[in-house]
Amino acid sequence: MPYKHNADRRHHVGKMKFRVTNWRDYEAGLRRRGSLTLWVTPEALAGWRAPRRKTRGGQARYSDLAIETALTLGCVLAMRLRQTEGLLHSLLDLMGLKVPVPDHTTLSRRAQKWEPSARRNPPLPDGPLHVLVDSTGLKVYGAGQWLEQKHGARSRRNWRKLHLAVDAKSGAIIAQRLTDQDTDDPSQVAPLLDQIDGEIDQFTADGAYDGKPTYRSILQHSATANIVIPPRSTAVESGDTGPPGQRDKHIAAIASDGRLKWQAATGYGKRALSETAIGRYKGLIGRRLRARSLPAQQTEVAIGCIVLNRMLAWARPESIRRQVTQA
Repeated sequence: MPYKHNADRRHHVGKMKFRVTNWRDYEAGLRRRGSLTLWVTPEALAGWRAPRRKTRGGQARYSDLAIETALTLGCVLAMRLRQTEGLLHSLLDLMGLKVPVPDHTTLSRRAQKWEPSARRNPPLPDGPLHVLVDSTGLKVYGAGQWLEQKHGARSRRNWRKLHLAVDAKSGAIIAQRLTDQDTDDPSQVAPLLDQIDGEIDQFTADGAYDGKPTYRSILQHSATANIVIPPRSTAVESGDTGPPGQRDKHIAAIASDGRLKWQAATGYGKRALSETAIGRYKGLIGRRLRARSLPAQQTEVAIGCIVLNRMLAWARPESIRRQVTQA
């Protein structure tokens, strides 16, 4: 909820207190996140070598699953490719397995061509699907940052934009896109929705996605979707003949009852869960990309989302709001 609408009475709003109801399972899941058996599975070891190629060209030595396992370990433990290579060597030696380990140059090269398979997408929940969409920036360490640190020279910093679609019920990331810093948010709605097979019941996003292109992309995916996007303060009704569209209804409701009542009536407050997912990504995966090329960075983000979904599946708190008793 925008703070400016509560600025005159913000000091009266107390902080909500919650109580975790599944603390024992949640604590066990948090410990499970640090287990190497969670990230190096028997399926990965069984399919370590690439299948025999039947077309012309060189034979790959490692399967995509082996490359994914190595990159996942590096993502979870925040390691560079060389350190990841050394960890795999020691881990496989301790397990007594005589399998080759991809070196850091192989990992770097294969990361630029790796694509997530459909089996890595989290299962969609039963019932109506409520999709939350938001974007954030990720830093890219390059020559400009080096010059600024070394010589104090001012330079324009480059960064990437991460677009996420989050399931409001489970908190899982069900679609992701990584683009350059100049890509606008509405243009990525359709590519995100293309990754979602289920029918969308409600789509919620902030005012940056307001506009006819966004509504058109959502309704082409799910014709009956309920779209909750706050119109801009300067927005006016379209004036089209016929029954008013969803955007016109939002504009009329805000003009009649105010923005706060509109937010409460439409459930716009659920959008905060997308910001929670972004904070979870930056807190556990990182605020900066380690890869240098855009294809490798896209692979890094895709694996980071897979890691977050697996962590969330193993440990997620179930909390209820505490009842505050007044003396």
